[in-house]
Amino acid sequence: GCPVPPPPRSASPGAAEVRARCAQGACLVSCHRRLYDLSGFVRLHPGGEQLLRRRAGTDVSAALDGPPHRHSANARRWLEQYYVGDLEQVPRDEPSGLGRRKVPDGRDLVDWQKPLLWQVGYLGEKYDEWVHQPVDRPIRLFHSDFLEFLSKTAWYVVFMVWTPVVLYLSWVSYTSLAQGNTRLFSSFTTEYSIPVHKYYFPFIFLIGMILWSLLEYLIHRFVFHMKPPASNYYLITLHFLLHGQHHKSPFDSSRLVFPPVPASLVIGFFYGVLRLLLPEVLGLSVFVGGLCGYVIYDMIHYYLHYGSPKKGTYLYGLKAYHVKHHFEHQKSGFGITTRFWDYPFRTLIPEESFKKED
Repeated sequence: GCPVPPPPRSASPGAAEVRARCAQGACLVSCHRRLYDLSGFVRLHPGGEQLLRRRAGTDVSAALDGPPHRHSANARRWLEQYYVGDLEQVPRDEPSGLGRRKVPDGRDLVDWQKPLLWQVGYLGEKYDEWVHQPVDRPIRLFHSDFLEFLSKTAWYVVFMVWTPVVLYLSWVSYTSLAQGNTRLFSSFTTEYSIPVHKYYFPFIFLIGMILWSLLEYLIHRFVFHMKPPASNYYLITLHFLLHGQHHKSPFDSSRLVFPPVPASLVIGFFYGVLRLLLPEVLGLSVFVGGLCGYVIYDMIHYYLHYGSPKKGTYLYGLKAYHVKHHFEHQKSGFGITTRFWDYPFRTLIPEESFKKED
């Protein structure tokens, strides 16, 4: 993005309107004399909130100063959704022109007026490139209103549904350990089995959270970012349902967290695995730590898309990192709550990607 220069006093058609909109708090930017209205998106961009605060109470000429950071080809394509006209040709007699989104030109590979889930499988070899070219518009997956409802979730629903479960299972785990009947390796030997005291619960809980963070990374990388065969309609459809939809429309607020109904099936599966591998109470203690890690993950993921963390904070760095994953480095940067696992698995986004343009 390039900064919008202050409109000249001898204004060409539309320049007065640009001045007025900027004075009202709109975020208008120009690049190569093309004008874009980013008012609805700027707060979602890393640093956007700080930019708006910096602009508050200043002249339009101070709107955007300093060189922009490096933008990917996807980011430049994304910008075109907000195009409102050439700078010299901004409509003078039609103020609503500056608030209008660019309408798709009909060359898209799918019909956005119909549910996408049953269309994407026909894209074949074009699917992988298409799904990694993000757009700013809501997605409909199903024809059925009921299934569509189940596929959408507000962020606070995850917190409201799973936090009571975490608290209750934590209490059950702690009180069960307090009875002193839990021993590690007791199924193999009684002589050398290790007692698990109630005081160990916080550490077991933490182990569960750490295991979740690893599982989060592995699922994100190897399941969500698998490249389905171009000839397999069903795998393409499954990929889009699991994660492709999120990369196609990364700011669809109703699809940023995992809906409780399908989540309960996945969570139940992992609980069953832990029950098979560990003594009942020990497995439950690890499980509840992992469940807490999942809730934190979903909350942070939503915040990375819709929050405005302060520049220089840990969450600001995560937001910038995750935006890079969506727009430029889809095959790396798989960590959401932490970059830790990207280091040993060598999928860290290069630091050069965060450098400013010359």
